[in-house]
Amino acid sequence: MKYQTKVTSMEDYTKILITPDRAAQIALDIFDIRGEASSLPGEIDFNFKISTPRNESFILKISRPQECDAYLDFQQQLLDYIATNALEFAKVPRVIRAINGEAISEMKDDFGEVRKVRMLTWIDGRIWSTVNPQSASLRYQLGQQCGKLTKLLHGFTHPEASRTFEWDIAQAEWTYSYGYYFKGEQSRITSFFQRLFKENEDTYSQLRKSVVHNDANDNNIIVSKDLLNPSVQTCIDFGDAVYTQIINDVAVACTYAIMKHANPLEAALPIVQGYHESFPLLEEELAHLYTAIGMRLVISVTKSAINKEREPTNEYLCISEKGAWELLQKWYAIDREYAHVCFRKICGFSAHTNEQQFVKWAEQQSFSLHSLFPSISFTEVMGIDLSVSSKWLGHKEDFLNDDFIEYKLKTLQKQNPDKLIAGGYLEPRPFYSSAIYERTGNKGKEHRTVHLGIDFWLSEKTPVHCFLEGKVVVATIDKGEKGYGGLIILEHQLETFTFYSLYGHLSESSVQYLKCGDVLNVGDYIGSLGAISENGGWIPHLHFQLMLSMLTYENDFPGVTYPSERIFWSSICPDPNLIFKMEGLNQYLDPANQELISYRKMHLGKSLSLQYKEPIKMVRGDGVFLMDQYGRQYLDTVNNVAHVGHEHPKVVKAGQDQMALINTNSRYLHENINELAKEILATMPPQLSVIHFVNSGSEANELAIRMMKAATGSNDVLVSEVGYHGNSNMCIDISSYKFDGKGGQGAPEFTHVFPLPDRFRGKYRGDNTGEKYALEVEKCISNAHQKGRKIGGFIIEPIISCGGQIELPEGFLQRAYESVRKVGGICISDEVQVGCGRMGKTFWGFQLHDVVPDIVTIGKPLGNGHPLAAVVCTQDIAEKFANGMEYFNTFGGNPVSCAIGTAVMKVIKEEKLQENALKVGNYLKAELRALALEFPIIGDVRGQGLFLGIEFVDAHMKPMAAQADYVINRMKDYGILMSTDGPDNNVLKIKPPIVFSIENAEELIQCLKNILEEDFIKHQYEY
Repeated sequence: MKYQTKVTSMEDYTKILITPDRAAQIALDIFDIRGEASSLPGEIDFNFKISTPRNESFILKISRPQECDAYLDFQQQLLDYIATNALEFAKVPRVIRAINGEAISEMKDDFGEVRKVRMLTWIDGRIWSTVNPQSASLRYQLGQQCGKLTKLLHGFTHPEASRTFEWDIAQAEWTYSYGYYFKGEQSRITSFFQRLFKENEDTYSQLRKSVVHNDANDNNIIVSKDLLNPSVQTCIDFGDAVYTQIINDVAVACTYAIMKHANPLEAALPIVQGYHESFPLLEEELAHLYTAIGMRLVISVTKSAINKEREPTNEYLCISEKGAWELLQKWYAIDREYAHVCFRKICGFSAHTNEQQFVKWAEQQSFSLHSLFPSISFTEVMGIDLSVSSKWLGHKEDFLNDDFIEYKLKTLQKQNPDKLIAGGYLEPRPFYSSAIYERTGNKGKEHRTVHLGIDFWLSEKTPVHCFLEGKVVVATIDKGEKGYGGLIILEHQLETFTFYSLYGHLSESSVQYLKCGDVLNVGDYIGSLGAISENGGWIPHLHFQLMLSMLTYENDFPGVTYPSERIFWSSICPDPNLIFKMEGLNQYLDPANQELISYRKMHLGKSLSLQYKEPIKMVRGDGVFLMDQYGRQYLDTVNNVAHVGHEHPKVVKAGQDQMALINTNSRYLHENINELAKEILATMPPQLSVIHFVNSGSEANELAIRMMKAATGSNDVLVSEVGYHGNSNMCIDISSYKFDGKGGQGAPEFTHVFPLPDRFRGKYRGDNTGEKYALEVEKCISNAHQKGRKIGGFIIEPIISCGGQIELPEGFLQRAYESVRKVGGICISDEVQVGCGRMGKTFWGFQLHDVVPDIVTIGKPLGNGHPLAAVVCTQDIAEKFANGMEYFNTFGGNPVSCAIGTAVMKVIKEEKLQENALKVGNYLKAELRALALEFPIIGDVRGQGLFLGIEFVDAHMKPMAAQADYVINRMKDYGILMSTDGPDNNVLKIKPPIVFSIENAEELIQCLKNILEEDFIKHQYEY
């Protein structure tokens, strides 16, 4: 067969090139359209956008010399057909006829060669290659549009549609002759797909055919200009349309849209799903999709290799080469049968072709557990919960302690002597946190957490026997980290299908006498359970798993998978309980998040909000991470409550140990309250020497105001605009963030508000504004005095959190303190958010400003998640507060809370977390400021230690709240938790557990940079 060649090696590309100026003249001469021409990419034609003074646009297409008339007629008729019948398409390119009425005109170039000229309407929008991000929703729409187009073209015919065409996957055998271009790995990969293509040629040739677009590449897909919710408008350029297998069109759409994705198979699934919705695909077609995508890539890289020789100056011909090779390598690494399972499932078919047969067979079986374990005497099964949400597992320090878990299992067994402990199918577990279970997916890091088999917890050396005749296909020792130990896999051939059973964590001796090919009968000995030392530290148990296929695995098989792939793997690895039918052993079920949300809305406080547009259910914490019910880890950059890390083992143990002894009020003597007081006072100036313990930051600030009133006789207080100090009545009355916000009633008469001391966007701007803002405090004092009121005190956070992480200007706090004390008021430092070493440079925020307050309030960080807070004051304030009215707090200062608080304070010292906050905070701040130079939407980076703010503004200093909200939701998609703050909700706040590391900071910066590159952000600051 003779194949069409676009350009011969003798052609000089520069001679046939058409300049934009010449194109503009051609548009005027032939179509009477005057406009400016700009070049567009194209493989065959020379394409130009013609922009007219009346804001109309067109595409001018000029052929190469000696272009086939029939081919051009095919394109024009196809476009006319689409324009006439495309009721489902809002926009399609339409043919513009020349002055003489022709759809295809002619011209002669400078060398006397005849060139064909055509004009089409311009479809406004963005081409796919310029869109970022290319989301799953957008890829789904792409599939829909391509499917609609195939449905439309299904009735179109033209002789040229069946032409010889190198880009037609069905004709890809021409690539076999060009294998010499590739060496090593490249040769191995291209040969692999060519071999697959050839082996399946008989069934492939019988698939449905139609005229299809065949070229939904990233320069031919038009996307709307809506940056926040973009949509696929249409496909353009029908030059590659051809009569071929319909599945080839799906393959082409997938090929170009999944480039640059870490997981291309996952990226392809929405495209296939959308296509199937518009034009239903058949099961037999999906069987060839993996190979078709591979062959399209082989065609692409082969064409690039040829074209680099023939037209080295035509960059467009090699535009996809690098991306094609990267994708080809990733696609080659994907198990082809697994890909087929995914394609089937996403289109609504039974995922594995044998799944329904297996389920039907299993319904008729009732194997006894004694066939697996003839030596056991158990008559019942007891399910055990080892999921991420399991309370039985306890703390990470516990469940990673093999001795402790073994003890718990033995205790559980003693309590249930007649029951076999088992469970785990599709259970997301927290064990698999090491690098061998981790990968970088399309949305950041993810771990294999979902267990694919059932575990039977029995003692080592328990014999395991064959429950169904089978042939040994794997007999090996898995020495990997937390591996299987001895691993046996049997193949069971039934009348109409085959399945496999896997036996993991056997002893090493179990696999020494079995070899591949051995046939075991029912009741034959397989092996015995291995000791802890033999199988990666796992406590003795049998991991039993069923598989409907070995896929392409030869010596092992995965026992866990990623949560995102659970629906596919559950088909490949069906529930073993389908054949054993054990009561008391149920498949892991997770309550839908929507059920939780609905209940909250109905029965919890109506003002209670949820974070993120798609809320997350969190079930476990670990250091800087929170974990959802599926085991996905989220890097927490917001939660300053878990000050020394989520569920820090020393803090947890301190609380557990004390709770097991006694928890009572502070009217009884106990060492713990004194111990915590000593730890706190050791960090304070000597003037601050008396402590009252309470339960929350709100309660601490409430008590501080009571002390102020007792000490001064006045409850008039000076507060900052947008300040927040808690949720009690008094705290709301002194929180501008609340009383000046939505639902607020304005400041009470005893609350005097001065402007937010914001050097970036406040009333006074710049570095030398401390004096000016201090004068605003003095104005408040003067105004109060004019009304006959006396100032009782002044309360402020050393960095104002809800105001947007506002650092107080230099000199402001010193002068404000002087002014307040001059009129008899006292000074309160609200350290609820910033205290306990978070500032890095200092332990407390007020120490940044070289002042000593009269009262310090402490909250969130002190309890690391436990309700614990404190008020520290001078002896003078304490004596004035002790006016005869006893202050008693039932839970304040109880032994459990104090044990926890003491542990927190000691951990900060022992692990040098204040120093860590300084080191990591400085690094993070410097990197954020470097990022601000690249992305001008970042107007300001401020804060100290691990208490930072990033403010988004436009060129006119207008706050960009929508963009900030977009960023935090996109960061969540990538497994990083962020939040916004500030009066305009345009400030990203960073206040993570202070165990946050440089590595965590690097991940944060890289992800933030990637999202700032996305269209909704990037185009906002292209001023």
